[in-house]
Amino acid sequence: MEVHSPAKVPVTLSSASVYPLTVHDAFAIAKDVGYDGLEVLITGNAASQSATALRALMDKYQLPIMAIHAPTLLLTQQVWGSAWAKIERSVILAQAVGASVVVAHPPFRWQGSYAEEFAEGVHRITESTGMKIAVENMYPWRARGREAKMYLPHWNPVPQSYQHVTWDFSHAAIANMDSRQAMEDLGTRLAHVHLCDGLDNGKDEHLVPGLGTQRVSESLQYLHESDWEGVIAVEVSTRKAKNAGQKEEWLGNTLQFAREHFNVSKDPKPVAK
Repeated sequence: MEVHSPAKVPVTLSSASVYPLTVHDAFAIAKDVGYDGLEVLITGNAASQSATALRALMDKYQLPIMAIHAPTLLLTQQVWGSAWAKIERSVILAQAVGASVVVAHPPFRWQGSYAEEFAEGVHRITESTGMKIAVENMYPWRARGREAKMYLPHWNPVPQSYQHVTWDFSHAAIANMDSRQAMEDLGTRLAHVHLCDGLDNGKDEHLVPGLGTQRVSESLQYLHESDWEGVIAVEVSTRKAKNAGQKEEWLGNTLQFAREHFNVSKDPKPVAK
């Protein structure tokens, strides 16, 4: 009788979870709490943009960087110039630190040719570099009860032609989407998961799993049973934490949640030097 051997999936800490603290703080907290590595969000913080600085942090804390989040958010529009430069420089940085995934948001509709050619451009860069560019699910923006079309081709990546997708539970909650079903629909295109929770209240809250309405535990169990081999990145907002202790408590609870619902690797991969 063949014994089922589930995939070992690392649980990393997104530096967005400690924002507005620095990427150095993210490494320190990840080490203290027991994470397997990090996802680094590129911001205006110089260390988040520097391969040299990031490799030094990897060496100091003996933790790998497994994903780079490109500066494609509204709050990072001034980082790294043009839209395509943000993607291309993120790929270069990811290669330099040994990360296997670049997370990117879909383009805003006002971004002209970048938005119109986004899917083709992402495919081209993936083919030429071998880097997985995982486009993240977003959500509809509503104004006066009506949906404002903010993204092209759409905020929902499931029916799009992207080769790789990042799934965020908080964004799915705002969009009132069933994450468990979406993950099944995406199949092997699902490359990366932002672990959190949320409510269908129009607020992107990135709650600790279990505090929202998403079927987070069922989704993780489905991925476990289907031998999914991507990376889980905890992206829980801790800005409302009363102190450093509570911040680490929330992130520790989320790490424990992931390990309870997914048979993950507790041994980090060797650090690239």
